[in-house]
Amino acid sequence: MALFAPDPAKRTPSSQESLLVDYLFRLENFKKGRRALQVNLSKLEPQNKREQHIRAAASSFEPMVKRGDGQLFTLTNSDLIFVFKSEADDDVQAVVTRLRFMFADDPLLLDDIPGVREQFCFWYEIARDYEQLLERAKSLADAEEMKRKQSENVSSQFASPQQRQGGIPLTPELLGRIEDALSQADLSNLVRRQSVCAIVGRAAPQQVSTELFVSIADLRATLIPNANFTSSPWLFQHLTETLDRRVLSLLSKNDDRSLTQDFSVNLNVATLLSPEFLKFDDNVRSASRGTIVIELQKTDIFYDLSAFMFARDFVHERGYRICIDGLNHQALRFVDRAKLGADLIKLVWSADLPEILANDVERDKLTQLILERSPGRMIMCRCDTVEAIQLGQSLGLTLFQGRFVDQRLYDITQQGLRAKRLGRR
Repeated sequence: MALFAPDPAKRTPSSQESLLVDYLFRLENFKKGRRALQVNLSKLEPQNKREQHIRAAASSFEPMVKRGDGQLFTLTNSDLIFVFKSEADDDVQAVVTRLRFMFADDPLLLDDIPGVREQFCFWYEIARDYEQLLERAKSLADAEEMKRKQSENVSSQFASPQQRQGGIPLTPELLGRIEDALSQADLSNLVRRQSVCAIVGRAAPQQVSTELFVSIADLRATLIPNANFTSSPWLFQHLTETLDRRVLSLLSKNDDRSLTQDFSVNLNVATLLSPEFLKFDDNVRSASRGTIVIELQKTDIFYDLSAFMFARDFVHERGYRICIDGLNHQALRFVDRAKLGADLIKLVWSADLPEILANDVERDKLTQLILERSPGRMIMCRCDTVEAIQLGQSLGLTLFQGRFVDQRLYDITQQGLRAKRLGRR
């Protein structure tokens, strides 16, 4: 059952597409000295155009909107259209550069050459291209109105559309219930561990640290099995921040000596500036801080770079290390670990990597990037097979994480136990 039912007496709210059409009509006599930018986020790969990515991209224009230099429209297909005064051109160009950097690992931008062959952005001179932009906006508004009517027709035929979407959608009310449950739940049985090991040649893996994380699937099964936590990325982001605070609280109170040093924990930038992190910090022995790694997602870092730099300086001053998580081989080209002030980088293994590196030119490029970013400060994660380890070693890497690594550690432990039992007979 929906939390809020639409009032049939009220007019359907205008879409961003129809608001854009209305705005352009009002600009008809004020076209001189104005430009428009269309950012084609809809053409990005699915994993790069989730709701948090669109929100981060749109927020880049907020300072100019607040100054009255332009108006932003976030279209249903995720594209952004920003209509602005020409005096703000330098600021807009700076935002575009930031967005190119944020989505640099997407195939759309690999062959994109600003000013020559642009697929990521499209520019309009309002005085010259007014009719073209207006027709484009009308077409988008008409298509959106048709989709809305079709959706209403379909919705009226089915009683529970949320069941077709993999569970009850995450709503503010449901999020409140989950957070209430989290405040009383014992998370200790939901915290998972995965080892980071040094593997050189065929030598046995040597454990150097342990990553701690909460299994979202297990959390959902424990609290609200029929809920779809990821149906709203914005609310899910809020949920992860709540989880951060609970995990920090758990670590602060835990008597497990294995959780006092040589571990990493994935947190949000905002969490590092929270009272919960300060309390966690108070409970960590000063000698242990240098062995604890704070992992941050690249999207979270570039969503608010100034907040990241402030948080980075704070945790560095306290003695912790920072790892940039979630980089694939393409994004590695655009993320300079040293310039960002990070201590470590996680390179994500992907199934297409062997085929890509079969090309000698691509292999040489990646090998050089790894050398420039210090192979000893790079962890290849999601290594589920021996082939992943071997390929990483061929690139000069020695630090690995993944199911294969955990399995090898388990096998070695079991062999040791069997040897002890045989020795006592």
